[in-house]
Amino acid sequence: MENQLKNIVLEAWNNREKLLQEDTKIAIRKCIEMLDNGDLRVAEYTNDQWLVNEWLKMAVILYFPIQNMEVIEHGYFQYYDKIPIKKNFKELNVRVVPQAIARYGSFISKGVVLMPSYINIGSYIGSNTMVDTWATIGSCAQIGANVHISGGVGIGGVLEPIQAMPVIIEDGCFLGSRSIVVEGVIVKKEAVLGANVVLTQSTKIIDVTSDTPIEYKGYIPERSVVIPGSYPKQFNAGTYNVNCALIIGKRKQSTDIKTSLNEALRDYSISV
Repeated sequence: MENQLKNIVLEAWNNREKLLQEDTKIAIRKCIEMLDNGDLRVAEYTNDQWLVNEWLKMAVILYFPIQNMEVIEHGYFQYYDKIPIKKNFKELNVRVVPQAIARYGSFISKGVVLMPSYINIGSYIGSNTMVDTWATIGSCAQIGANVHISGGVGIGGVLEPIQAMPVIIEDGCFLGSRSIVVEGVIVKKEAVLGANVVLTQSTKIIDVTSDTPIEYKGYIPERSVVIPGSYPKQFNAGTYNVNCALIIGKRKQSTDIKTSLNEALRDYSISV
């Protein structure tokens, strides 16, 4: 079925008149349904690297023009949009605090806790991950299992260009309050980002743990502990400090113990 869906999506991408055909609409909606239940992912880890399923990003983009604007009633709240709100959280075994919103077409694994937050279409959230208050997960972002996303964290979304990598946060990471990760940056397993760390594709990521600094871009190595930093840069008007990210060490066992306190929030039998 996957190859059949892919071929239909590619045809519609190259010829938008195909969107008028009912079989094309059915195929695109099936893609979004499979993203919603986790049968398909926008990005997958294959042969030791992350690869983008570009055709699924195409399907997400093509989903908008075939959908009609509708009034969405959600308790006392009313919305007007083309994409429904995700439902059936009890059956999914996902804890959702009032004011948390996840769009249909996002996949949320069992044991996830959503404090008041926002999850966009095409994103994937692994099991037992905490998404804390006012955090936002952008379109197609891939979040691993046992991740803690602290309050106010911004995970960027990406639909175009089609070949662009979404943000990847691998298993066991801890993202500190108000940190920002955008433009397809990859944060590897069990890394820790301190509060207010900002990572873009142009951000210098400097490992300062040895005598000689090592510079990365768009990539945080496994179990790295990262804090905000700055470095001097010469401009026409003079020298000014520019933001960067500093790797100051590797995650220690004591860090693991501290982050494990969040397990209490995932235990539905405990009042928190």
